[in-house]
Amino acid sequence: MSAVTRIVLASSNPGKIREIADLFADLGITVIPQSDLNIESPAETGVTFVENALIKAHYAAQQSGLPAMADDSGIAVDALDGNPGVYSARYAGANATDEQNLDKLLDEMSDITEADRGAGFHCAAVLVCPDETCEPLVVEAVWRGTVLRQRHGVGGFGYDPVFYDAAAGKTGAQMSREEKNAVSHRGKAFRQLKILLQDKLIPQQIST
Repeated sequence: MSAVTRIVLASSNPGKIREIADLFADLGITVIPQSDLNIESPAETGVTFVENALIKAHYAAQQSGLPAMADDSGIAVDALDGNPGVYSARYAGANATDEQNLDKLLDEMSDITEADRGAGFHCAAVLVCPDETCEPLVVEAVWRGTVLRQRHGVGGFGYDPVFYDAAAGKTGAQMSREEKNAVSHRGKAFRQLKILLQDKLIPQQIST
């Protein structure tokens, strides 16, 4: 096994890449964004977070010949019957920006009272091997909070500026990266994935 282990991350989102790379740094794993290997994202045709995460991971693994991690995440608002859900990243359209998605969510929630603004950030995180000799590792996690009426904070990405964690007394965008990783859906999911990676995959399956 070589000294440095490499795993492709099936994402081109800078904020997501930083968060996940931080979580795996102590294992000596080099997390390589798929964009560094000129791998584009496949169409997300799944109807669940797990299905979409597996689509992205399998594609990155096949294209790179390396193990690949992926996640599919989104915000599910109780009063909107779980929407935007798997469509969170493209809620305002296929090429919508974070700001446009957030504007649409706030507009749709304008008449919802404070008592009914509960929501959960959901994350499905997976790891697959390129030759499919190992079973995919799959975990899911949820971060509960409420959706505020206005943006607060400049950090994070996506819906973080309006997602308020009562225990922390902050929105996701007001937290440091370390604070957010400690409580977020993605932090929880990838910590679980990290444990499974250490316990269930033999070193040869993830070596370069």
